[in-house]
Amino acid sequence: MPRIVLKKLSKQTVVLTGGTSGIGLVTARMLARRGAKLFLIARNEDALRTIRDEIRAGGGQAEYAVADVADKSALDGAAARAVEVFGGFDTWINDAGAFIYGRLDTVTLDDQRRLFDVTYWGTVYGSLIAASRLKHTGGAIINVGSVLGEIAIPYQGAYCASKFALKGFTEAFRREAEAERHPISIT
Repeated sequence: MPRIVLKKLSKQTVVLTGGTSGIGLVTARMLARRGAKLFLIARNEDALRTIRDEIRAGGGQAEYAVADVADKSALDGAAARAVEVFGGFDTWINDAGAFIYGRLDTVTLDDQRRLFDVTYWGTVYGSLIAASRLKHTGGAIINVGSVLGEIAIPYQGAYCASKFALKGFTEAFRREAEAERHPISIT
């Protein structure tokens, strides 16, 4: 296994999906305070512009792309824009997600598919895009999980299922990267 050496946050460019609300927004602000350059990806341009401007007003560097992580080609385009703006990236954080509250027999299959498209497939797409670049330069991929990927609870079955799937993907992807000796930390 090659030694994985990560730069200090103040020297990193970080791509963050879902950085406009919840855990992602808190993460964006924390990374900016620590000096990381941020490239934010989300669907809501007004929210993206607001957080970008907030980071810049605080002396940080940030840019964004509007993209739905469930659309791989849109996510590919956003990644290319991050490279264009910052010359590359060191860490990719998959935080975008969807949430549905309801009984499994009452939540529509279309809603459950949409949740999986965003929460699971969006993370898969982001991980694959990031790894294709980072396997040559090294870096980190962080997939935001949940305790609900460890235990299932009623009325959140679709969300739990997506997080269980995400945990399995992340563990398998990390082991494959290790076996191929890629200098990528995957958590």
